[in-house]
Amino acid sequence: DQISADDAMLRTDVRTMGTLLGDAIRMHHGEDVLNKVEALRGMAKESRTVGVQGTERLQPMAAYVSQLSARELVVISRAFAHFLGIANAAEAHQRCRRLKLDLLRESTDVNTSNIPTPIGALHATKRDSTAGVLSQLLYSPESNHKKTTKDEIYKSLTTQTVELVLTAHPTQVNRRTLLEKHGRVQAILNDADEARVSSTHYQRQILDDALRREIASIWQTDEVSRVKPSPQSEAERGTLVIETVLWEVLPQFLRKLDATMKWSLGEDYGLPLTASPFKFASWMGGDRDGNPNVTPNVTREVCLTNRVKAAELLESDVRELMASISGDPPRGMESDSSAVAYRRIRERVGKEARAPYRSYLNPVAQKLGKTAEWAKQELKRVQKRSADGVAADQESHKFGDVLTADEVYLSKDELMDELMTVHQSLCETGNEVVANGRLADVIRKVSAFGLTLVPLDVRQESDRHAEALDCITKYLGLGSFLQWDEGARVNWITQQLQSKRPLIRTGDWNKPENAELFTPTAIDTLETFSMIAEQNESSLGAYVISQCTSASDILSVLLLQLDAGVKKPLRVVPLFETLDDLNGAVDTMEQLYNIPSYVGSLEGRKQEIMIGYSDSAKDAGRLAASWAQYETQVKLSELAKKYSIDVTYFHGKGGTVGRGGNPATFDAILSHAPGTINGQFRVTEQGEMINQNFGYSDRAERTLGKPSLQTSSASTEYNSCPILIFHSRLDYVVSVCRYLHSRCTS
Repeated sequence: DQISADDAMLRTDVRTMGTLLGDAIRMHHGEDVLNKVEALRGMAKESRTVGVQGTERLQPMAAYVSQLSARELVVISRAFAHFLGIANAAEAHQRCRRLKLDLLRESTDVNTSNIPTPIGALHATKRDSTAGVLSQLLYSPESNHKKTTKDEIYKSLTTQTVELVLTAHPTQVNRRTLLEKHGRVQAILNDADEARVSSTHYQRQILDDALRREIASIWQTDEVSRVKPSPQSEAERGTLVIETVLWEVLPQFLRKLDATMKWSLGEDYGLPLTASPFKFASWMGGDRDGNPNVTPNVTREVCLTNRVKAAELLESDVRELMASISGDPPRGMESDSSAVAYRRIRERVGKEARAPYRSYLNPVAQKLGKTAEWAKQELKRVQKRSADGVAADQESHKFGDVLTADEVYLSKDELMDELMTVHQSLCETGNEVVANGRLADVIRKVSAFGLTLVPLDVRQESDRHAEALDCITKYLGLGSFLQWDEGARVNWITQQLQSKRPLIRTGDWNKPENAELFTPTAIDTLETFSMIAEQNESSLGAYVISQCTSASDILSVLLLQLDAGVKKPLRVVPLFETLDDLNGAVDTMEQLYNIPSYVGSLEGRKQEIMIGYSDSAKDAGRLAASWAQYETQVKLSELAKKYSIDVTYFHGKGGTVGRGGNPATFDAILSHAPGTINGQFRVTEQGEMINQNFGYSDRAERTLGKPSLQTSSASTEYNSCPILIFHSRLDYVVSVCRYLHSRCTS
């Protein structure tokens, strides 16, 4: 059968690469060492078949390795580590291979159901795919969604937002170099699949040599990073997946989603060009909780680096558009009253321009080039400031002498307007097919990534904000903020929010006469808020407060932003992570919703709340933590509804189940309590899971397809959770589990 044939191809790939790895070991370390590797591998294989359980089956291998020298142990350990690495690469390619075969079978098999024949864009027969969910909602006789109309589904798909937040984690051990090499191995295996169908002996030899070179290079590459990565290098590694994979995969996926919507809902239900069902953000370079290496200047550097990358990528795309959109619509069309956009283009480039779109886009590309140069200029300034130890407030000017902010793009809206003008003009002049080609992809990139690639969230623990305010109140002669009770803190902050008088001028904390009043950590915190005030549009996203336990923790961040002069304050996101935090979250938020100045600060009455999974699981055990998270979200949603607040939950899930992750992404989304998602879903992607889910185009596309419609469906009866029926029984079970967990960890 087909599955067996697929497995045979996987075994062939692993065996071939294992042989090539053995050749590299033999060449560099001799036949004797290779024989010992093979002997140990044979013993391991045999131990799984003899039926011996427990540690006894490991005894022969332990006895064998005890006779090896230290040098031999190192080589043999590396051999198995690299073999598992390339085997994982082969398995990853196998997943992509099966995805391609499944798509092909869907579109070519005889269709005996009432579902329209799949077009082969997205997986229509997989229940955890967008196309699969659409098929079930619209055509499945077992579906409970007979009342869900096409218009409702369309509205859900076009208004939802899934935001994936990239975060670093110390468990990430794979070097970027090896990840790239494993990626090239998968690319070679993909070419080899095509060569199996049709190729010459020479073409197959070229692929064999390329694979041999890559495996030989992998063997001579150190597996471990010998230098601790800086926050800047972590950020670069994190955004690499955006530059090399998602920059092209996301618009491709949206194009397929558009085709799938038209296939299932009808031709009039395509995905709007500027719709952004997916967005990306990052904590790398902004998360300073427990990491003193993340300074205000580090965040400045990462923000500017991201702007450089985004501008360079967009400039390349626009220049590609200039080469492809070379047409010249018939003269005189600018007099057509309906050709508004075309007339605008002609007004800029002149009536005699033979390639008006190329002439119109040329200054756009040039301005993007200047944007990259400006960001590099500012980056050098920040790096010099860090090296010289000069504070930001001591600089006499913000921009350089070479380029100023007036010459560059700082807002994506300006760039989007230029591109949409070209798109509209092409449509006005009968060139819809050109407009909806590469230009549509670039517009979708701007909509999703903007001019910042990924906005950074800032995260800091609540005690740091309280310490900064304590220094300020002492500076003002008001006493110690830390010694006030919660009521006094809330009252004082509320009064300050309503006052336009600044608490402290920028940089006063650095004056010699105030040295005894401001602690180094308080100065760092205040400098962070000054940095936030400097940032241009969309460079930063949310301000996440870890260890958030009270209303004053949240109000403190709002006050510090306003006092620093932040024109558009970052949304303040409390992180409730321990069991006690989760249990107290409803009281904390209700207190805030009763403060008019706080509710007035919520843009569009939207509140974001982060739920922590790792700490609560360690605190109470996985079952008790999961139930507390579930109940807390239900209660917080009911509370938000009471006060007419639109709440979005930010889920701090790691990769492993122990850190709140769930490999069954589809079921994990649908398991959330009804009424807690409502088309808005924010979740972390952590460490090695970033590369696993988004490191390769096929897997990235498959990953994007899982939450796209499920996020909207999660608020419908599609995920009506029967667990509420057993509420009291589950509470009892959870209390028993908490007791056992406390006994085991005490």
